[in-house]
Amino acid sequence: MSESATYQASCLCSAVKVTVAQINPNFSVCHCQGCRTWGGGPFFAVQCGTDVTFENAENIISYPSSDWAERGFCKQCGTHLFYRLKKTGAYNMPLGLFPALENLKMDIQYFSDKKPSYYCLANDTKEMTEAQIMAYFADQV
Repeated sequence: MSESATYQASCLCSAVKVTVAQINPNFSVCHCQGCRTWGGGPFFAVQCGTDVTFENAENIISYPSSDWAERGFCKQCGTHLFYRLKKTGAYNMPLGLFPALENLKMDIQYFSDKKPSYYCLANDTKEMTEAQIMAYFADQV
């Protein structure tokens, strides 16, 4: 992935278009109940920093899903658009929004102790438990 490239994406109905200046090729997977409820399974996300722009942002609805973050989605088609950290404004965006990305590597799994037994990811990654996540974000609220 070139550092000078920008990445374009849109929701399913194209009501919202996204432009991202950078994408970290090391993606994360979150197994928390919120992510699994939101998307029906773990949340595969790429870190996009704060240089993210939205065209037709009036079609975005956000939900304050924790004290430290909000989730955004298209109000027309329901496509998940982002998980944004409130303190830094940094975006984690669904990996599926950017299907042409190459050379990706699963780097970390969040809420690893909350992963249900009915699926298994065999990737060798760092892992953080719920207690570790709560301690990490304690100063973010």
